[in-house]
Amino acid sequence: MSRLPLNTLPAFRAVAELQNLRAAAERLHLTHSAVSQQIRVLEERLGFEVFDRQGRRVVLNCAGRALLCSVQSALALLDDGVLAASSFAQGADQHLRVSVLPSFAQRWLLPRMARWRERHPYLTLEIETSQQVADLPREGLHAALRSGNGPWPGVLSEPLFDIPMPLIVLASPATAARLKDGRPEALLEQPLLGDKESWRQWFAAAGLQANVTPVASFNDVGMMLEAVEQGLGFALGRELLAVDALQAGRLVKVSPVSIDFGPTDIYHLVYPPGLRDWPPLSALRQWIRDELERSREVLECRDSGSLGCITADADPESGMPAMNSDSAA
Repeated sequence: MSRLPLNTLPAFRAVAELQNLRAAAERLHLTHSAVSQQIRVLEERLGFEVFDRQGRRVVLNCAGRALLCSVQSALALLDDGVLAASSFAQGADQHLRVSVLPSFAQRWLLPRMARWRERHPYLTLEIETSQQVADLPREGLHAALRSGNGPWPGVLSEPLFDIPMPLIVLASPATAARLKDGRPEALLEQPLLGDKESWRQWFAAAGLQANVTPVASFNDVGMMLEAVEQGLGFALGRELLAVDALQAGRLVKVSPVSIDFGPTDIYHLVYPPGLRDWPPLSALRQWIRDELERSREVLECRDSGSLGCITADADPESGMPAMNSDSAA
């Protein structure tokens, strides 16, 4: 450790990750010469070079790559500690900054924010939507909601919903009324939205070998479900994200056939290790679990066809056809 000048490590990490002194200087808000000087000091103290100079480029050599692994872990741990300390020190002014997938925020989280405010009126929730996996401490985020099974390096993750939500066929009541009969083959004559491979798997699950070409695809599920509600076609959507539209009658489930991708469908809460016992994060964790359980109960109630379920009646003018007797679920 006596050979390692700690103040040079952020510059080393930035240059190593970006492979460019000028870009590293911009990230660190330093001058190009200041970053170059810090790299020179580091190499002089170590007694060996960690970069190979190739014209204007700097490229990690074998020694640099070995050092980078430890430096990234150490600095991430320090970032985590600073974030945790800052969060605990805020006291009554606590707030949560959470990264959420856009589709999850639009279709599930935002409609439930009123209940969050009722339960935690003095705890501000700042939501940032992103499809990218964020570097939580570096971006000042306390947690993220992600779909999948990880791994997410440098953070803890815990599943929030232990039952995967399958992809089901969804349509607006008016669109579903165009189906001529209850056979899966009928969908081959209809406009399909979304991913071609997912549709291929759905038709295979229905016992059909079909090569379909969707009329439109989307990089965001929330946008796709909005298109379905507007009557643009049929789509495969995650049942959890459609729960509110199903309950309100804006969407209907038109087939009992579904596809399930297993663990990749599970939502996780990810957060820095230092925040595991932070009260605001514990509050968020419990609230999300309670809301997910409520959504699951709504879906199970609809699937069971129980008269005691809270359901939204379909548009009486739509006819709302079924591909089977449970299609209105």
